[in-house]
Formats: sequence, structure tokens, C-alpha cells
Amino acid sequence: MSHTPAPASSEAGHEPSRNTPESLLTVGDVVALVEAAAPPGLAASWDSNGLICGDPADPVRSILLAVDPVTAVVDEAINAGVDMVITHHPLYLRGTDHVATTDPKGRCIHRLIRAGIALLNAHTSLDAAHGGVADALADRVGLISAVPLEPDPVSPDQGIGRIGTLPQPVTLRRLAADVAAALPDSAPGLLVGGDLDAVVGRIAVSGGAGDSLLQRAREAGADVFLTADLRHHPASEHLEEGRPYLLCGTHWATEWVGLEPLARRLQESAHCHGASLAVQVSHIVTDPWALRLPTGPDRA
Repeated sequence: MSHTPAPASSEAGHEPSRNTPESLLTVGDVVALVEAAAPPGLAASWDSNGLICGDPADPVRSILLAVDPVTAVVDEAINAGVDMVITHHPLYLRGTDHVATTDPKGRCIHRLIRAGIALLNAHTSLDAAHGGVADALADRVGLISAVPLEPDPVSPDQGIGRIGTLPQPVTLRRLAADVAAALPDSAPGLLVGGDLDAVVGRIAVSGGAGDSLLQRAREAGADVFLTADLRHHPASEHLEEGRPYLLCGTHWATEWVGLEPLARRLQESAHCHGASLAVQVSHIVTDPWALRLPTGPDRA
């Protein structure tokens, strides 16, 4: 596998037109389909979601889905000749005062515009939505009757993370092996914290950085919490108190799992509107780490 490591929103109330067979969706239509799958109201207040560049009236024949809007993904999109890129992460999470080509983000924007490729992102809205990142991660683990770990206050059947049960209890060691096999390949792999021989059955999951949900997972009665980007002190102090034990994947791997369900939903929605749409998922690993080596003089 190869390795590379405030957006404008669409017009309110936009609905994809009922196109005739073999017709095309527009950028605005695709924005509406994505917002139907990942409602903007589910996004965190600090987040950035929506159309970053592109003309809402332009036709869309093909789309590339990816986790990160980085140079390698832009290269892939241009080489594939797609009309639109949809990423999970925003290009400018904290805003910007320029899009000059003097930095990588500016160069990405200019290259996409020159190639006539629109860029859209759905971040925490897709994390929380039905069939989004959290549900996809719960499905990969094999959870039964999964419900939101942190329910949305307006739509409590949706929200950040999921918690559910395994079909039957297993040891932490076995669960870790199963989860590692279920996640996409990424150099850092999966870190495991806790009693490897302990039997576990109630599992919480949340794609991406999960430090902020450690206490919530404990309060929900989880035996194990699968997430990413856990820092030393929060993880160490958490494990001092006992369960839930920790599985720490990579940010990219725990969120990439949400792309294939989104691709299927977009294709199904396009078909329902009588439009032809090709959707592909990028397999470029955009975690920043290319290699992991065991440490110690006897392991070199």
C-alpha cells in the first residue's frame, strides 16, 4: 500500500433534481446527497463541514472519497480524472486568511480548481450519522445492538461513537487480534492496553482521536474502548482506574472504514435520482507514519 501521510455550505434546502436516466448530478446535488447522509446539524460546534471549492452548477460524473485532503489524494484525483473529491477531514479546520500556493494547502486548492475538481468534506457530521464512521467501526468489530456512546442532544439515536456487545465474550488478546485484522493496513498497527487474558464483551468504539471519551466509555460500562490518538498521560491514568481496557488504532484507519458505506449510499442515491455516478474510495494511507520498528538493543 502506498503511503503519504470555514468551508462554504451549500444553499439551504437544495434537493437533487429528478434527472432523466443517464443524466448527471451537479456539485450542488452531491452536496445535498452528502448532507442527507451526514446532516450538518450533527457536526460539532468547532468543526468545519461543506463545500470548499467548486461550482454548484458543474456536472459530476465521478467522485473520489478519501480521509484527508492532502497532496497524494489530489494527485490521485487528477490522475483518475474525477469531477469531485469528498474527504472526511476539512482542508482548513481552523480557517485561513489566504489560499496562496506558498503552502501545501494552498497548492492543493489551486491544483483542484485548475483541474475543475470540486472539494467537499463531511467530518463530525459523518462521524455521528446513521451509517457513518461510528456505525462502520462498530460493524467492523461485530457489535450487536450498538447505540451512540455520546448521543446527539437533538437526535439521540445518532451521535459520536457507538457501544454494543460482542456475539460472545472473548479475551482482550483475541479481541485485539480480531480488530487488527478488521482494520485497514497502516504502519503503526494497533496498540493494546489492559489485562490481555481478561474476558470482555461490552465494547465502545469511536473513530479518530478519543481522549475526550475515556470517561464516557467508562460510565457506559464498556469493557474495552477502541479509538485512536490516545496520549500517554490520559491513557495511563485511565488504565490505573481499571476498565475499559484500550485499543488504540490510527486516526486514518479508524475513520477510513466509513468511506465505503458512504460510497455505496451515494451510488444508490444517484441511481434513485436517475443519474449515472461512479464513486471510488482512495486506498492511500494518509497516516503520517511510514514505518514502525520495535525498540530495544535486542530487537533491532
